[in-house]
Amino acid sequence: MILEQLDVPPGQDIPGPLLTELTALYASNHAFFALSGDFPDPDDIRPEQVAAALAGELAHPDAEVLLARSQGRLVGIAVTLAHHPDPADPDPWIGLLMVDGGVRRQGHGRQLAGLVEDRFRAAGRDAVRLAVLENNPRALAFWTALGHEVIDRRTDRERGRPCAVLRKPLREAPSEPARESPAEPSRTPRRAARVAVLDPDGAVFLFRYDNVEVGVHWAMPGGGLEPGESPREGALRELREETGWTDLEPGPLLTTWEHDFTHAVGPVRQHEHIYVTHGPRREPTGPHLAAAHAEDKILSWRWWTREELAEEAEPVWPPELARLLDHLDRTNAGPSGNSG
Repeated sequence: MILEQLDVPPGQDIPGPLLTELTALYASNHAFFALSGDFPDPDDIRPEQVAAALAGELAHPDAEVLLARSQGRLVGIAVTLAHHPDPADPDPWIGLLMVDGGVRRQGHGRQLAGLVEDRFRAAGRDAVRLAVLENNPRALAFWTALGHEVIDRRTDRERGRPCAVLRKPLREAPSEPARESPAEPSRTPRRAARVAVLDPDGAVFLFRYDNVEVGVHWAMPGGGLEPGESPREGALRELREETGWTDLEPGPLLTTWEHDFTHAVGPVRQHEHIYVTHGPRREPTGPHLAAAHAEDKILSWRWWTREELAEEAEPVWPPELARLLDHLDRTNAGPSGNSG
């Protein structure tokens, strides 16, 4: 699963194809909207209504709308709030977390919730809160199963609906093996971070890795976090260890995602934060690179244009890297379409 932020510049609309995907996702949850009353007719949710709802979310300066994709398909959405309007409330909130009704019971909701929590952990937040409608016991069961506890009952601020307020402390990611089906190996959660280094022309630097489980693939410099290390700290350390470049710093978060592979400790489910930065086009350098690359099974490296990424036959991690970078370019370009 890959998370990407929905960014709509002021004065612009959500692109048509994306709005079609979002409308289908909302429409697949008509039972929830029948309970919530957010739309006039939950059985006839229209694109303009979805666009208006998301515009309202994006208008809040502390809100973030996150889109979850799996194998290219939009499977979920989460709306978060970094700071509650009540100054006495110190925690961030999950305002909405919704999975496409056509792919329920496949673990997408649990994965999406975990990735949202990872983002809050990376930002140094201690806990997260959310509200569940009292008439939605199914949602209450989902969140309590993920470790949230009811701390209050009150009406919501916008529509006066009775709600249960839940809170979950955000400690380090659990060390016990993640649940798997009996046919799959038990996987240990592992936290990691990487950096997408872009040259002045927008090409991205990638290593070619070999892994006993997933085989040969391309990915950015990065790796597992050390105990007590934040994703940004780990991304910087790994970047310097694997490239020898000491003049770069991780910039904004490009995306978060998770995937399975086999590490030296055995099968893992890796949760990655991917940052982006800019630097000159050059080769890795340093006296210890050969040993570091041999340990990480790095076979080679090269700079990739977006066109080359889209045409590459070998897997690229994350799978939609070219689209994520294109989205970043459009966001940075602004309404005029010109960067700077």
